[in-house]
Amino acid sequence: MHIVFLDAKTIGDDIDLSGFEELGTVTKYPFSTSEQVPERVRDADVIVINKVQVNASTVGDARRLKLVCVTATGTNNLDKDYLDSRHIAWRNVAGYSTESVAQHTFAMLFYLLEKLRYYDDYVKEDRYTNDTIFTHFEEVFYELAGKTWGIIGLGNIGRRVASIAEAFGAHVIYASPSGSAPQEGYHQVDMDTLLRESDIISVHAPLNEYTQNLINAEKLKKMKKSCIFLNLGRGPIVVEEDLCNALEQGDIAAAGLDVLCEEPMSPANPLRRIRDSRRLFITPHVAWASVEARTRLMGIILGQIKEYFEQM
Repeated sequence: MHIVFLDAKTIGDDIDLSGFEELGTVTKYPFSTSEQVPERVRDADVIVINKVQVNASTVGDARRLKLVCVTATGTNNLDKDYLDSRHIAWRNVAGYSTESVAQHTFAMLFYLLEKLRYYDDYVKEDRYTNDTIFTHFEEVFYELAGKTWGIIGLGNIGRRVASIAEAFGAHVIYASPSGSAPQEGYHQVDMDTLLRESDIISVHAPLNEYTQNLINAEKLKKMKKSCIFLNLGRGPIVVEEDLCNALEQGDIAAAGLDVLCEEPMSPANPLRRIRDSRRLFITPHVAWASVEARTRLMGIILGQIKEYFEQM
C-alpha cells in the first residue's frame, strides 16, 4: 500500500505518524498545489489531505487510488460525484476537536472580556512599577456570571460551550439557522431574540445555505452595544466589511474570530483596519489544533484506513 500525505504541514511536525508506516510505504509532502498533485498521487492507494482539491484534473491519472482521507470535517474540496464514478471511497473526521474549540472559545472571550491585552501591556511597559496604589482597573470589565450567552449552531461544540458557560453562571440560549427542532435540555429562541438579548454570542455552525453571510449589518445592528461576538464556525458566516463597520461605529463592544472568509488573511480584508486589541482579536484558525485534537484526528484517520482495507 502506498499512502501519500499531500499537505502534511497542516497536521504539524509534532504528531507521531509512525502508525501509517506499518501499513505500507508513506510519502509526505508539506504542501501541494493542484498542479503538483497529479504526479504526486500517480501510484497512490490512499491520499491524506486537508485543503487539497480532489477532482478529475488532480487525481484523474491516479489509477490505483482507492481511498481519500480528509483530515477535517468539511469536504467541500472533494468532487464526490467524480469519486463515486471511479468507485473511490472518501472519509472525513468529526468530533475530534470539540474540547479544543470549546477551550479556545473561552480563551478568546476572556481576552476580550477582561481586557487582558491592556493589562499585560500595562505591566510589561513598567507602568505598574512604583505606581501609587496596589490596584489598577482603568479598563473596566464584568463577570460572566449572570450574563446571557447566545449560541448559533448547537452541535457537539455548541453544546460543550453551553455546559462550560453555565458552569460560569451564564444563562444560555441558542438559535438554529436552519430551523431545526428544539434540543431537549436547551433553551431555543428565534434569531432576533438571540441577537437582542445576548451579552455574548458565539457561532459554532457549519457553512451552508442557511449560514453564509448570516451575520451582516442588519444582524449586527440588533445586537447589544455591549455584546462580544465570537466566530469559531466558518469565516463566510460573517460579512467582514459589515463587522468592521460595526466595530468602528461602536455597534458592538468587541469581536473574536478564529476563522476568516479568506485564509490566510487577505491583504484586502477590511478587518486589518482595526488595530485595537480590546475591540478585535483574531487568531489564525488554531482553535481546532491542540496537540490532543491533532493526535486524536490522526488516530481516527489511521483507523479509517485500516478498517477500509480490512473490509475489502
